[in-house]
Amino acid sequence: MDLLTTTALAILVAGFLVGIVVGLTGMGGGALMTPALLFLGAGAGEASTVVAADLTAAAIYKSGGAIVHAREGSPNLELAKWLIIGSVPMALAGPYAVKAFTADEDQLDFVLKMSIGFALLLAALTYALRLYLNLRRVRGGGHLGEEDPRIRPLATLLVGALGGLLVGITSVGSGSVIMVALLMLYPGLSAVKLVGTDLVQAVPLVLAAAVSNVAIHGLDWELLIPLVIGSVPGTVLGSRLAPRVPQSILRRGIVVVLTMSGVALLDKAGWKPLGADETHPMLVAGVGVAMLVLVPLVWGLLRRGQGLPMFGAPTVAQLEGVDELKPSGPRTE
Repeated sequence: MDLLTTTALAILVAGFLVGIVVGLTGMGGGALMTPALLFLGAGAGEASTVVAADLTAAAIYKSGGAIVHAREGSPNLELAKWLIIGSVPMALAGPYAVKAFTADEDQLDFVLKMSIGFALLLAALTYALRLYLNLRRVRGGGHLGEEDPRIRPLATLLVGALGGLLVGITSVGSGSVIMVALLMLYPGLSAVKLVGTDLVQAVPLVLAAAVSNVAIHGLDWELLIPLVIGSVPGTVLGSRLAPRVPQSILRRGIVVVLTMSGVALLDKAGWKPLGADETHPMLVAGVGVAMLVLVPLVWGLLRRGQGLPMFGAPTVAQLEGVDELKPSGPRTE
């Protein structure tokens, strides 16, 4: 293995930077790490190789967060159990389902890149939806924290199954899509319980997806080692910096990055509506600029629809920790 290369250094830096974002926001790393590695040309630019390495690294750094939350007693283990029952089998089966779709390596790469591109757009949408649902909860003045909500086994199992299939195929969804689904199913679940439960269920989910992908595609150690070396300390540093960083700007920035990454990956894969024979970097840049303008504007209009000023408190950061907010009528400070 030749680890002292420019590519290896770029992978290490990418892992470190994405790890910081994961530590700062609690967001699943797959949604940012996978497209970053593909754009760097890691794993010879093959989506299957990148997904396998990304999932293996995620199984390592997510375990640390899950252990911390488990020690503090924040996860709802009954809820996590039903998610795991649904997600693990689908995470194991997902890669085999994709492989059965075609034996052509180029076609497989196309299918994976398309799947990841659409998964990124779904992650951006669900992440934004999560913030909006929290905003409505705060303005509704309802009960914002519920330690032990009544578990809905079938619905929870189906959420786990859908998330497991998505993660097994694309490595995206364990920390974004599933968390939003939980927020919709259990609106009274406190924020710390939500994050803790998601982390605990994500470890076996990501591990199962990693095992299945590695069994089919193998494991690129020259990709995995710098990825782990970068992402683990990045996650730790991000967790320590979280109280000092303006979370509102960062979280809205993630929606922009996810959207740009999704469009760029679909463009790179040759999605027909974008033109199969050439890439369109100006289109991707235009999407980024439009998102930078539209995201604050749309968010402000949503706030106004809830009787709040377009900008101000409660901030996005406060909405991520809604159990810290106490309802007090129309108060906005």
